[in-house]
Amino acid sequence: MVLFLSVSSGTLMAQNYSFEFYEGTFNFELDRSSNVAIAGELSQQSVSDFYGEMESSNYQPLLAKLLDYKEKYKLNDWIYYQLIRKTAQQISPKTEDYHRYTLYKWFFLAKSGYDARLGIGNDRLIFYVRNDENINDIPFFMEDGYKYMCLNIPDYGKIDFVREKVIPAKIYVPGAEMAFSYKVTRMPDFKPETYTQKDINFQYGQRSYHFQVKVNPAVEGIFANYPGVDFESYFNIPLSSETYSSLIPTLRKNIHGMSQKKGVDYLMRFTRYAFLYENDDLNFGKEKRLSAEQTLFSKSSDCDDRVALFFYLVKEIYDLPMIALLYPTHITMAVQFDKPTGRSILYNGVRYSVCEATPQKEDLRIGQIASDYRNVSYDVVYQYQPSGKSGKNSIN
Repeated sequence: MVLFLSVSSGTLMAQNYSFEFYEGTFNFELDRSSNVAIAGELSQQSVSDFYGEMESSNYQPLLAKLLDYKEKYKLNDWIYYQLIRKTAQQISPKTEDYHRYTLYKWFFLAKSGYDARLGIGNDRLIFYVRNDENINDIPFFMEDGYKYMCLNIPDYGKIDFVREKVIPAKIYVPGAEMAFSYKVTRMPDFKPETYTQKDINFQYGQRSYHFQVKVNPAVEGIFANYPGVDFESYFNIPLSSETYSSLIPTLRKNIHGMSQKKGVDYLMRFTRYAFLYENDDLNFGKEKRLSAEQTLFSKSSDCDDRVALFFYLVKEIYDLPMIALLYPTHITMAVQFDKPTGRSILYNGVRYSVCEATPQKEDLRIGQIASDYRNVSYDVVYQYQPSGKSGKNSIN
């Protein structure tokens, strides 16, 4: 961070900040009137007073900067929230005054048009936002038929919302009506110099393949507190441009001349054997789904991560219909070919061939199901149908 002070007639009029944000630099000026403190203990009154002071301050230039940056770089809501979060961190570092830091985040998210709410309980300031998606690991409350997800639960860890009474801070923010989306459909165009190179070796048949994939550590930061979104949102998180350019053209070159089914087999075995396996409990101490790009970056990964990467590769290179099969302790993918192979899966009148992207006891071919799962029931949790073909994508 670079901080400059603007001074007029010996009086501090504004503070100017500048910080790197993925593909660009975000510069903003905080007017003196928007440098608002929390008066006294955390309470409904102190939150209302903060809002009143901010509402009457000259906050509009900073809000305009945020929204202009969002539009310029086509930021999804989740990425835009990271911009707001980092802006609030510059104004009021969370380690110095967490409540004030949270109020700044809430204020600018709400003023950006999102239906953001606050709750107070046990000296905690809980920050919620309306969301209409299927998120499975974040506390929420319902009001007027809408669901409000807890955005700052990672800062508190687990909270027993049954025993700990959280009182809503009833503050009306005009225009704050939009639902917030966790879908990430575009990754930032990170600066090329921020990438590192990862060497990936893989053997297919009698030939060894070597990849030099560009990966960016900033991706980890983007998804550090990313929740458990539905499978459609999860599988369709794209690669950033530099990572894409360092991997996809090479894969296309390697499978050039192969039949479609053999090319998919190549991608299946690349995903299965080019990366170390480790379950999430040992790797992270908890369940954590990695996006395709995170899987490329990570030292090791499990079945969720492999399926996400395999799905992305098949979709990008062949764009074939697919279904995700969720077992009690495993997930795998099945692909629709012109003619099914092996023990096919019948779903909605169409046959799909299982493509196991995670190492198993056996060296499975397309259409073979691991012995541990042959007699285990599963759910189809996502169906992908390429645009332009009959049918549609669906989530179960």
